[in-house]
Amino acid sequence: MGFSACAPSQENREKKDLFFYCAAGMKPAVEKIAKAYQQEFGVTVNIQYGGSGTLLSNLRIAKGNADLYLAADQSYIDNAREYDLIEEVQPVAFLRPVIAVAKGNPKNIQGLNDLKNPEIKTALANPDAASVGRQTKKILQGTGDWDAINANVKVLKPTVNEVANDIKLGAIDAGIIWDATANQYPEIEQISVPEFDAHRKKVTVAVLKSSSNPTQTLHFIRYMASKNKGLKVFEELGYQAVEGDTWEDQPEILFYSGGVNRVAIEKTIQAFEKREGVNVTRVYNGCGILVSQIKAGQNPDAYFSCDRSFMDDVQSRFTDIQDVSHTKIVILTNKENTHQIHSLEDLTKEGISVGVCNPQQSALGALTARMLEGMGLLEGVMKNVKVQTPTADLLVNQLKTGALGAAIVYEANTSQVKDQLTVIPLSNEGALAVQNFGISTNSKHKYLTQRLFQTITSQTSKANFENNGFGWEYQQAN
Repeated sequence: MGFSACAPSQENREKKDLFFYCAAGMKPAVEKIAKAYQQEFGVTVNIQYGGSGTLLSNLRIAKGNADLYLAADQSYIDNAREYDLIEEVQPVAFLRPVIAVAKGNPKNIQGLNDLKNPEIKTALANPDAASVGRQTKKILQGTGDWDAINANVKVLKPTVNEVANDIKLGAIDAGIIWDATANQYPEIEQISVPEFDAHRKKVTVAVLKSSSNPTQTLHFIRYMASKNKGLKVFEELGYQAVEGDTWEDQPEILFYSGGVNRVAIEKTIQAFEKREGVNVTRVYNGCGILVSQIKAGQNPDAYFSCDRSFMDDVQSRFTDIQDVSHTKIVILTNKENTHQIHSLEDLTKEGISVGVCNPQQSALGALTARMLEGMGLLEGVMKNVKVQTPTADLLVNQLKTGALGAAIVYEANTSQVKDQLTVIPLSNEGALAVQNFGISTNSKHKYLTQRLFQTITSQTSKANFENNGFGWEYQQAN
């Protein structure tokens, strides 16, 4: 089945300035990363800073071609998805709230109860405008401390940075800000409290649907979220960065897939390559062959099985394994059904040339052998078997030429030949294969490969599967 790759042209990533809505608390790192990106690639990233909530409100109202939105709280990204504003997402860092005080802690503030003291001048970020404000309110409502602390707040600020500046200037005694923001200020000391430590938040950047150049935008996002580029800046400036992918200007994903999946995913992968500006090298083959290659040391970034029994053989090498689709096992014969085949038992009749998949090379072959053995038919059918192939599409071709009288294939293999051949459904136990997808634990491009998985499990892709004889298994997590 060989290797297949489509190298997208760099012209999809025309050098066009980007416009970025960014949470104010991320300014130190994002500004530095954007400057480095401009120097390296000649693309200016124009950034508007503000509270995550304020920026989201602006995005809902504004008309234009903004490209990116970064929120310091995943809940705003979830809101943006509900409003149908975003496409791809990429986490970059984690934040947690802390109590911030002046260096030396002159008021000896130790915990949340001190913020209820009327003698302590406290500031918070506005819960309706800033992510740290929303998170603070949510946590304190859960602990029962919100009403008492909020009643003692002297001022609400629209961004986390403005709370930090008030502490720095001595205008207030204490405030609740992000730990990474406190790390930016030598004049500030942070106090960790258990109530906040248990609520780490994910900082996520998203491609906006309004982007006029998503390929350039995704290129910048990969740069920002690469461990040897943007994430180094986050870490240097006191943020807790995600693990991240390895930076490559035009990365390549090695993708192993059972041959049966090709008809459902090939166009989807081509569209993914073009939009992301990356290469996906595909290896379509029988799952027995693919698993043998993986066991021998090959390390694909992703493996999409013909049946999850083959993923089981290599599951220690993959993570985030999820069922995607299923297809039934059927008998395929000539249009006239010359041999009057109606069941697996009929394949034991004399004079029928039968084709099956090789059980060592193919998931379908292994499932077929298991099913026939369970029915006590394996020996009788194998007497008529003239060919064993690594993939079922080879059997379909031999049926079309008349070289075979019948074959056991997947229903998905029949989607393009139903007008030429006869499909005989089976109700036997075991006549079903479930395809699942896993990402390599050793992949250098886990986040990019995750986006490929999200594309393959999109609603558009689901329609491709169903139009090609598959049923749908994947359930989007809430």
